[in-house]
Amino acid sequence: MKILITGNMGYIGPCLLQHLRSRHPDATLVGLDMGYFAACLTNSKVLPECKIDVQHFGDVRKIQKTLLEDVDAIVHLSAISNDPMGNTFENVTMDINYRASVELARKAKEMGVKAFVFASSCSMYGAAEDSAKSEKSTLNPLTAYARSKVFTERDLEKIAGNGFQITSLRFSTACGMSPRLRLDLVLNDFVAGAIASNKITILSDGTPWRPLINVKDMTRAIEWAIGRDATNGGEFLAVNVGSNEWNYQVKDLAYAVAEVIPGVEISINKNAAPDKRSYRVNFDYYKKLAPNYQPKYNLINTIEELRDGMKAMEFNDEKFRNSNFMRLNMLNRLRERELLNEDLEWT
Repeated sequence: MKILITGNMGYIGPCLLQHLRSRHPDATLVGLDMGYFAACLTNSKVLPECKIDVQHFGDVRKIQKTLLEDVDAIVHLSAISNDPMGNTFENVTMDINYRASVELARKAKEMGVKAFVFASSCSMYGAAEDSAKSEKSTLNPLTAYARSKVFTERDLEKIAGNGFQITSLRFSTACGMSPRLRLDLVLNDFVAGAIASNKITILSDGTPWRPLINVKDMTRAIEWAIGRDATNGGEFLAVNVGSNEWNYQVKDLAYAVAEVIPGVEISINKNAAPDKRSYRVNFDYYKKLAPNYQPKYNLINTIEELRDGMKAMEFNDEKFRNSNFMRLNMLNRLRERELLNEDLEWT
């Protein structure tokens, strides 16, 4: 099997490479990445890409069909990957996350690729206070990032069929340790604050709901999606990926971190404007489709994993929100040095 992974040099990619290499040792793994965050390594003993067979550096907006020759499956991770980046680079977000994704799927189908796995997001449910949202619930995207996922899913559904299987994994909010750790994710942020300063600063009033998933459980879902049979969900499938037990209010995440890391002071911004991005998600369908690929991590052992990983890094940056651990900061610094243009192309 030959698998192309786009965006493999981000937060999820290194964990996915390790997982796929262990599960499919004879597979040919090919990576494609712009390299924005290649230097953002966190206590990795080896370069994660040592586990790949071929690493291409290139723009997902300009993929040539020759790259897709003899590819059996594509895992499409490439994206401007959160709301702050999406709001700052809104036009680029639509180009990369939406238009390039759909064009890649079209080319893949033409080249005989059989499976296309799209990293989507539960954020497309937006403001959803009333009940846990299922795959049949109305979508209410509130940000450029969430809208890009909705538009992509809509167009991918039209492309699927005739032997071309598309799986859109609507992931919960990612968390957990990675060889390229991000701290612009809510749980990772809280653990970083607890480790560096014994303080957790909640920027909202703490009441919004979020579903979470450990990054390593995301890789298991991707493995399932690559190999699933079309009779198990159809040739186009959009499915929420996570666990019903992992729906938490933001303030509860902070309290859980304080239980694992004693002596932590929690600060809640009670005067913050309401954060409309609040949603609980139902994961019954994923449990039915993929009973052997359900999340293994829970909140407490994920916090412990992050704590141990950051201590091994000797992490102590109290001002980490100004650091390159926040992906938007990294892009802005590359722009300031004129290494990237306004369309996030290398100069």
